[in-house]
Amino acid sequence: MDAISTTVPLDSPLIGEGARPTTKADRIQTIDLIRGFALLGILMMNIPFFGLAHTAGPRFFTAPTDSADFKTHLIVSVLFEGTMRGLFSMLFGAGMLLFMAKKDTLADGYGIADYYYRRLFWLILFGVFNAFVLLWPGDILYTYGVCGLFLFPFRKMSPRTYLLIALFCVAVLGAKGFFRAMETKERREGYLKAIQLEKQKKPLTDEQKKAKEAWLSQEKNIKYDKKKEDDLNKTMQEGSYATIFSSYVPINTKLESTKFYQSYVWDAWALMFLGMALFKWGFFSNNLPTRTYVLTLLAGYGIGLSLGWLSFWDGVAWFTDPGKVLDSNSFPFQSLYHVRRAASAMGHASLLLLVYRSGVVPWLMKALSNVGQMAFTNYLMQSIICTLIFYGYGFSYFGKLALYELYYVVAAIWLFQLIFSTLWLRFFRFGPFEWLWRSLTYWKPQPMRVKS
Repeated sequence: MDAISTTVPLDSPLIGEGARPTTKADRIQTIDLIRGFALLGILMMNIPFFGLAHTAGPRFFTAPTDSADFKTHLIVSVLFEGTMRGLFSMLFGAGMLLFMAKKDTLADGYGIADYYYRRLFWLILFGVFNAFVLLWPGDILYTYGVCGLFLFPFRKMSPRTYLLIALFCVAVLGAKGFFRAMETKERREGYLKAIQLEKQKKPLTDEQKKAKEAWLSQEKNIKYDKKKEDDLNKTMQEGSYATIFSSYVPINTKLESTKFYQSYVWDAWALMFLGMALFKWGFFSNNLPTRTYVLTLLAGYGIGLSLGWLSFWDGVAWFTDPGKVLDSNSFPFQSLYHVRRAASAMGHASLLLLVYRSGVVPWLMKALSNVGQMAFTNYLMQSIICTLIFYGYGFSYFGKLALYELYYVVAAIWLFQLIFSTLWLRFFRFGPFEWLWRSLTYWKPQPMRVKS
């Protein structure tokens, strides 16, 4: 297999023509390959939130260490937590550069900026559709659409500049995390001081009483609450579409407003700008020496998996006894989350590109590329399939499967999407949602059938 044959340089005549979507001949297969891998991997990370209450998380950290749920949680957390969304964010940045590489003035009189912003406007609406119609509170399309609005002025900068911007975004996230940690530490210290005064039989001031209650409230929210999980399970299993919609409206509203501006925007930008740098360096288009990918694999997994392991056990300690963790002043490995996920994501990408270069399992590489070429359709399809499996207006399996059993569902959906994507692309140029998105972007129906 020729690893470079599908790469299209940015100055290619194909990219400089009038307004039209990318054709199959224009595509960079290795980007589709990594995107397909990330798309399937995202389901692996999302499935606990499709099939279980969000309040169930603490019980997997505190489950018996020899249980199937604990082992499953350990493996998934260490190897993949945050990395699939990280890869998706990197590739979104790379994809925006590819789109923006077309001529600024196109044959039909519109500039590339017109199509770029129209494309993102529709992506934002698809995100709202995914969250408020398909009822998936883990939507990322809205975040990517809004964050992408700010990328256009950066399209012609150097990879080094992109990397510096990415580091700045990580620094902002780190500063926000630091101040949150300090607030938590202050609550704990206020609580300990109040307890000490109570032991000495001294009266507490109103401020000291509030400090004590603030920590007790936070500790209660950290600990697993079976009643909360049971109540949510009942709502999701028995609820109609209208009931579940009403339940998720405040959650989705918060995630796409305050939560987005507090953290998601910086999280997405950090990985998008990193992806833009890597793309301009030729990383995703498979243009670097094999030695570079081997070293990136070793460094990425060495840093990412090590921090993943330490962070997981940090989580176990935190959900078992948060007060003890704060009192011990141990190093908070969770604070290196963004370093860890970026490192592991680059390790995953490097491994895929090395396998692709080797020519081993070409059928699997092609199948993953097909999934990646239809990533938009497959992503929304995951929302449709999983909500029908788990929600009350479907088969009502919400909360009925153990954590490890959810991954049987994941495997079945993976198999379906690998087969479906391959068969679909034999007859059509785009996935159905890709076709709709492109038709809306260019404001005219795009040819759908593959010419014989």
